[in-house]
This record gives sequence, C-alpha cells and structure tokens, in this order.
Amino acid sequence: MWNELGLIVGAYVLGSFPFIYLLGRFNGVDLREYGDMHIALWQDVGRVQGFIGVAFDFAKGVIVVMVARTVGFADGWVAFAGVAAVAGQMWPVFMKFQGEKGNSTGLAMSGVVDPASVLIALVPITTGFLVRTVPRLRQREQSLDERLKFGGPPSLSLPLGMGAGFAVLPLAAWGWGRPLEMIVAFVGLFLLIMLRRVTDELREHLRQPSGKRGMLLNKFLFDRSEI
Repeated sequence: MWNELGLIVGAYVLGSFPFIYLLGRFNGVDLREYGDMHIALWQDVGRVQGFIGVAFDFAKGVIVVMVARTVGFADGWVAFAGVAAVAGQMWPVFMKFQGEKGNSTGLAMSGVVDPASVLIALVPITTGFLVRTVPRLRQREQSLDERLKFGGPPSLSLPLGMGAGFAVLPLAAWGWGRPLEMIVAFVGLFLLIMLRRVTDELREHLRQPSGKRGMLLNKFLFDRSEI
C-alpha cells in the first residue's frame, strides 16, 4: 500500500511542477496575470514557447502512466496515478493551488491508459476544436501570424466539446469492458475537471448581479460565467 501511496503523491508532485509559469518568467512574463496560461504563453511570449509549454503538460500525463506501468502497478493504480497528475496541474502545491484546467494533462494520460476509449472521446473534442478554430483561420483580412494567435472572444464550442469528451470517456471504457478501477478513475477525472471549471474565480463571479444558477451552468458547460 505504501508503494501505491508513493505513486499517487509522486504523480501529483510531477503534475504540480509549474513549467509553463517558469517558462513565462524566463521570458519576462508573469502568466499568473492572465486567465489561461497556455493561451497567454502562446500569444504574449511566442508560438514556439507555447507549443513547448503544452507539450510539457501533455508529457506530465504520459510520463506518470508509463513509469507506473514500467514499475508494474495494476491498471487501476496506473489510471489513478494519471488522475493525480491532472489534479496536480489543476491545484499545484507550488503555485498556491491555483493552476490550469487539466484538459491537456487529462487527455494525454487518458490516451496512454486507454487509447481506444480516447478515440471515441476525441469525437466531441475535435468537433468543438474545429468549430472554434476553422472560422478564425479563414479570416483572410488578418495575417497568418494574427490568425495563429487565436484572438477574439472566448470559445463556447471548445469547452463544451472538451467537457463532453471527458464525460464520454468512462462510458467508452465501460463499453470496451475495461476494469472497474479504470472506469472509476475516468469518472473521477471528469468530475475533477468540471469541479475546477465551476470553482475557478467562483467568489468573484458570485458577486456579480446575474443569476447564480445560470452563472454556474455557464461555467459547467462553457467554462465562463457569462455567454
């Protein structure tokens, strides 16, 4: 049991490592001033740095799963370790528990844990991404550099598709007959990601005069308080 506990703690610590924040600081930008550090790194530091930052967040989930499997942990513990890495990205101990939304690390670790189920989950995720991205890339009045910064209002389709993808993930795992522990881990992953959405800046949003029920629903579905 101590080995399993060490695996979970180690996975959380790796997920907590603030690589994107440190990359921004190295380039003279404090990414904590922005709502999404991935987008801020891409827009205000550079596309190369933005790609490296996203790649590292993906790597967190992959490394944890690969190490756990290499050591010989059961599939259930491997999946739980991946979820712990995602929790670390969302509530990192090194950043006063204020981190990212967990989507990149969650998608990466799920893809290594159960590639077949992730292929099904990618259908709504990819649809949301294309609905968001294709119109922006087709804005010919802007230069390619401007279009690649993905400016404009926050997307509704991408967070909706992302949430739907993580909701589909445990259902797909159940349909493929995966172990119960893996299905439970994927359910936990979905719940943690949606909890992170809803609680992000919640105190500030509760002070707004708009209806609280509608605000919470918007945060749950679209990762924003107003649409």
